[in-house]
Amino acid sequence: MTTILLRLLVVIVVFLAIDLVWLGIIARDLYARYIGHLMAAQVNWVAALTFYALFVVGLYVFVIDPALAKQSLQHAFFYGALFGLITYATYDLTNLATLRDWPVMLTIIDLIWGTLLSAAVSAVSYLIISRFLVSAV
Repeated sequence: MTTILLRLLVVIVVFLAIDLVWLGIIARDLYARYIGHLMAAQVNWVAALTFYALFVVGLYVFVIDPALAKQSLQHAFFYGALFGLITYATYDLTNLATLRDWPVMLTIIDLIWGTLLSAAVSAVSYLIISRFLVSAV
């Protein structure tokens, strides 16, 4: 159990480090420009942290752990990309299908981001875990 928790800690730290750079610096004004009229004044931290926890567990269970078992960085990268595309598409394409005036460009940007983010998090987490937690692999 401790091994899994350590691995999950690695994944959440990597995920937050990359995603917070995106949200806080690179795309800070992007979402406000496209969907500012829908955005809350304050972040719902319970919902946000629940998303991060569930996403990281999914990434670990379905991508990183199998990549570690196969000892394959390629597996981590490509299946991470696929996981990101599918999960971000669930959100963005549902919004595109059901919300009036949901921006197509935001959907495209978000799908690319989710794909790249998940691929990078999976690959970097795989490298850290396999290098520093090798006895736990």
